[in-house]
Amino acid sequence: MRTFRRRLAVLPFVLVALVLAPTAAGSRDAGIAALQVALHSRDLYTGTIDGLRGPATTAAVRRFQRRAGLPVDGVAGPRTRRALGRYGRHLLGSRSLTRGAAGWDVAALQFLLAWHGFPSATFDGGLGVHTERALRRFQRWARLAPDGVAGPTTLAALRRPPARSPLALAWPLQGPLGDGFGPRGDRFHAGLDLLAPQATPVGAAASGRVVFAGFGRGSWGNLVVVAHADGVRTLYAHLATVAVRRGQPVSTGTPVGTVGATGNASGPHLHFEVCVRGAAVDPLPALL
Repeated sequence: MRTFRRRLAVLPFVLVALVLAPTAAGSRDAGIAALQVALHSRDLYTGTIDGLRGPATTAAVRRFQRRAGLPVDGVAGPRTRRALGRYGRHLLGSRSLTRGAAGWDVAALQFLLAWHGFPSATFDGGLGVHTERALRRFQRWARLAPDGVAGPTTLAALRRPPARSPLALAWPLQGPLGDGFGPRGDRFHAGLDLLAPQATPVGAAASGRVVFAGFGRGSWGNLVVVAHADGVRTLYAHLATVAVRRGQPVSTGTPVGTVGATGNASGPHLHFEVCVRGAAVDPLPALL
């Protein structure tokens, strides 16, 4: 009953989030994302690398076409892609990709990896160490040989729908949604940011066992990680305080800490992330 009441209490925020949130990954185009990366590299596109064909992307294409002396139609056809140079070349699937490769296809690969839960730093169209690591992690997750080569088998796996949480989850706190799961600038946000005042209690989203409780490496700040059934893990980051210990069993709603701004945080909020066998997945469908 307590979990049900918590879901009802947060429902208005959920409805707002669904209205404001971007459309699902299936409606996004890795080719559009690659075009945005190419335009961004020439300082012609300053919006989010989101794979959505919108007015800002079309306007950037037109500006480039005028600069390059091409017919101005706002469509990135073969001539426009050739004129874009290094980052306009190679459609995804036209070659196998290994470290050191750069181009349209690498940017598309980075976008697909991110939506499958394996973001690789920035969308920049270059297959460096971060993209190779993300590629190998995805290959392990997809039960492929982790050779760091994006060939036909790996690309076929990336064209399948991203993973989803097999578990229904309770909201860890009541509060409006800040950044959602998906592109943010030239990077990818792999969770939800839930806005709440400092010291707001944070509850476990499902029953499980704490596998990490302390200060996390990198930008996490104070972090709690709870392992659940079916390979699901939930992460609670930027906490002010940690209220559990490693190895402790928790039930849905058990306090795991309080909202803070530790680590790389712009203000008090909870970064809530859901992983399935290591792949970051969109938490919203599991929370509804």
